[in-house]
Amino acid sequence: MLKTNGVALSREMAEMVYSVDYYIHVETRENAVQLVQHMPYRGHTLPTQEVNAYAGPVIEQAVNQLVQVTPLESVNERIHDLSQLVHQHLQQFLAIYGITLDTVKVLVFPRDERMKALISLKAFGLSELDAVRYYTAMLMAERGVVSAPNMAIGQPFTINGTQPTVSTDRYTASNAAPSTNAGKSAS
Repeated sequence: MLKTNGVALSREMAEMVYSVDYYIHVETRENAVQLVQHMPYRGHTLPTQEVNAYAGPVIEQAVNQLVQVTPLESVNERIHDLSQLVHQHLQQFLAIYGITLDTVKVLVFPRDERMKALISLKAFGLSELDAVRYYTAMLMAERGVVSAPNMAIGQPFTINGTQPTVSTDRYTASNAAPSTNAGKSAS
């Protein structure tokens, strides 16, 4: 099994991390000769890391080909298409060296933890606004903020029927009085 990791950009230019696991083998003696003749190697062995170094750019190109034209929240909906595309590109490339590609497993996810959480909430069927509200409520709850449930349901936080808004008249009236007194004392 070989493994390649990298970063691709979604249509919105959001960073998406990808991980590709793939299984290869050399079927026949002729394929082994083809591998030795076409792929440079050092010593008497050809480590899989060297094969992976050659295959990495092909995988990156195949992943970018699909991820760059796909909206961020839709990338995982197209994971089957992405796996097929990577398989096709990689099989064509490895066939030159006499290597047979067995299976390919592709995993793609946002690099940013916040985006992962928001996409997960949207996957539960929440609207964008509700997903943001629930995500904010989760952060508030982690910090022990008592109004976190109110954030989740989009309602104001009140305590025992007290009025949440306060009139500012008494603050503006007291500020106006000292400034007129200050003007009188100066004359």
